[in-house]
Amino acid sequence: MSRYPRLLLLAMTTMVVGATILTAGCGDNGHAQLRVVHASPDAPNVDVLVDGKAVLTNVAYETASNYLTVSAGSRKIEVRATGTSQDVINATVSLSRNKYYTVLAVDKLASISPLVLTDDNTPPASGQIKLRLVHASPTAGPVDIYVEAPGTDITGISPTLTNVPFKAASDYLAVAAGSYEVYITQTGSKTVALDSGSLALSAGQIRTAVALDAPGGGIPLTAIVSKDLN
Repeated sequence: MSRYPRLLLLAMTTMVVGATILTAGCGDNGHAQLRVVHASPDAPNVDVLVDGKAVLTNVAYETASNYLTVSAGSRKIEVRATGTSQDVINATVSLSRNKYYTVLAVDKLASISPLVLTDDNTPPASGQIKLRLVHASPTAGPVDIYVEAPGTDITGISPTLTNVPFKAASDYLAVAAGSYEVYITQTGSKTVALDSGSLALSAGQIRTAVALDAPGGGIPLTAIVSKDLN
């Protein structure tokens, strides 16, 4: 079986066209940070609204926004096909003051739903990085994930994370800065469904890697890596 080494590195977080920062007062008091990821493989480009106001427009699949500053508390988040008024997601999300969140629009369009993650942007220990892994591929089924040195043969080793279900996110893995390669297989298999290629991570960086279907759905699997900090 062949590997699928497609990785869209967003090490410098993608600036989404039409992104708007919402502010309501000075400083961070009363605010939270919200990032949105379009992770629905067969959905069209989308607009995102917070409390009825468009904050992101024409967001394409495999795209992560910058963090948006929004008011803390219960926020209404709507996702709809760009240029339309019909919501495919309409959810109320509770956001705490001075916290960071990532909301992913996940699953195929017929079953699309929000996946809300609380981000930990506390700097890692000296000389380390933090890496979080998110399973957002509706096709793959439960997976094993390996975080290894580049070029590692995974045949005789145990996975870093095993039997990870769809819509699950790992804790942040704290590891020494350096180069890593992420391999994803179906649970119990050693056949690689996703190979990130070599990722060079510098001390102090925090990253979230999201495994995704190919555009339109299915294989080959792909991924994005977005910047949480540094």
